[in-house]
Amino acid sequence: MSSPGQAAPDPRRWRALVVCLVAGFMTLLDVSIVNVALPSMQRGLGASAAELSWVVSGYALTFGLVLVSSGRLGDDRGRKKMFLIALALFTITSAVAGFSVDPRMLVIARLLQGAAGGMLNPQVIGVIQQLFSGRERGRAFGLFGAVIGVSTAVGPLSGGLLLQWVGEAEGWRWVFYVNVPIGIVALLLGLRWLPRDEAPTGERRPLDLVGALLLGGAVVALMLPLVLSEQDFAGAPWWLVGVAVLLGLLFVAWERRAKRTHGHPLVNFGLLRTRSYALGTTLGLLYFAGFTSIFFVLTLFLQQGRQFSPLEAGLALTPFAVGSAVSSAIGGRLISRLGKPLIVGGLLTVVVGLIATDVVLRMNPSSVGWAIALPLLVAGIGGGLVIAPNQTLALEEVPAREGGTAAGVLQTGQRIGSAIGISAVGAVFFSTLASSRGDWATSISRGLVITVGLVVLALLVGIADLVAGRFSRRRTPVPGDDRSGPEPTEVTSADDPVEELGPAVVGTVVRSEDGEPVPGAVLTLVDETGHQAARADGDPHGAFRLVPPRPGSYQLVVRAQGRAPDVGRVAVSEHASAYDVVLGPAAEDHVVRTVR
Repeated sequence: MSSPGQAAPDPRRWRALVVCLVAGFMTLLDVSIVNVALPSMQRGLGASAAELSWVVSGYALTFGLVLVSSGRLGDDRGRKKMFLIALALFTITSAVAGFSVDPRMLVIARLLQGAAGGMLNPQVIGVIQQLFSGRERGRAFGLFGAVIGVSTAVGPLSGGLLLQWVGEAEGWRWVFYVNVPIGIVALLLGLRWLPRDEAPTGERRPLDLVGALLLGGAVVALMLPLVLSEQDFAGAPWWLVGVAVLLGLLFVAWERRAKRTHGHPLVNFGLLRTRSYALGTTLGLLYFAGFTSIFFVLTLFLQQGRQFSPLEAGLALTPFAVGSAVSSAIGGRLISRLGKPLIVGGLLTVVVGLIATDVVLRMNPSSVGWAIALPLLVAGIGGGLVIAPNQTLALEEVPAREGGTAAGVLQTGQRIGSAIGISAVGAVFFSTLASSRGDWATSISRGLVITVGLVVLALLVGIADLVAGRFSRRRTPVPGDDRSGPEPTEVTSADDPVEELGPAVVGTVVRSEDGEPVPGAVLTLVDETGHQAARADGDPHGAFRLVPPRPGSYQLVVRAQGRAPDVGRVAVSEHASAYDVVLGPAAEDHVVRTVR
């Protein structure tokens, strides 16, 4: 048996991250950049209100539709391959959208463009999971969080600048054309800098097409009435929500059957037993419900209520983007040290900034753009401390081999949250505007109240997670420190609560020949004095969790029936560290391979 060390990081990881951030920025920018160009599209193509609605909503719909299945494809078939295919499709569909000669062609191009963007984003997060670990991963996710915040906030500004530069008659085409040269450059750099996909070992996992169809149908049935309600709340097909629930139940039943029959469901529901991932996904859904609806109502208020030009409206929202960009980078560096309190503090700051924005707008200032600059800056600073840190902690205990699928589920929640938030806030905003006969000040105020409420719900989830983590930490027995050495911390199942805020070792035991999980393994941590520090039994899916008394360097000893035993050294930090343990069938060299 070998005594392995930590795997050397990929020397090209930061250059690969640049490619991922550029591609992610393009796809997320296209969610909001088209809003200010809609009047120009209507005049240029003679599009109806319903067709304009599909230009915006169709992108979000197909984007959310393919996230989970695309993440699974990246995990199984290669992230670089999926990244390059999706980026090429996004670039091509952007060109087609800009070249559209009628509204139908534009709508179809936007549907395909959204699907390409949804295929691309899980690969971005999967590559970050694969290439970075520890504090570097927090920094990388911090930069990606900055991309999310900035792309959403500067969309109206970017669209306004393009319309100002090219002219409103044809400026809307350049909202799409601008992606083409950027996409080509990113493709060339991706071919060179992204890590090569590893050759598959053993039999490929089945793709679970039935599960993909059921989940896709449930997502469409849920999101379709939400995105259509942005224009006509009462006329949206709300009966589809019942269809979504039925398809969701069928999906869960099918996935359980797939787990029993071949062991490779589309979504590993075992991930939801990990508190950090389950609550992080819930928090992300609620925060995005409030986060994206901010720009929806403020853009309408500024352009239609205060007669701002597209450029002026975009400039008014820029302070949020600036604050989010700066704090996202800082939050990525601090998350490994501060943990959950950083996210709770960020959410509280967002609430304060949005309440201050509402108070300022109630005063009906003459220079509204300058008046809301400081409150939006405060909200943006808070937002930057939420998105990336929450993503980092939510995926912290997810094995890298499932990073794309887990990211797809996480981002699907964010897209559904965005649709829910815009639907709810839009319904309140437009109904108030109609009942008050055009009182824009009252309408924006009530819309912001709903936005604040959604962010407060995310804050409550964050506080609950923080309290639960500390309560779990207090319940952990403190080992004695006598002559006989520290008492072991017994962990009998991988389903026990996660010790997120303290030292822990989590991961999966897999077979060396095909990467399949090894059930029922026995894992032991041994400290520097040779005493047992922790012991765990792996669950039927190969997952395990060990909680030693303190951070430090330990020997990890692994035994499983029918497999050669293995031993390797692991470094345990203040937070959970993830390892995949690879066991071979014979007495040959085996390793404990660090995956993050």
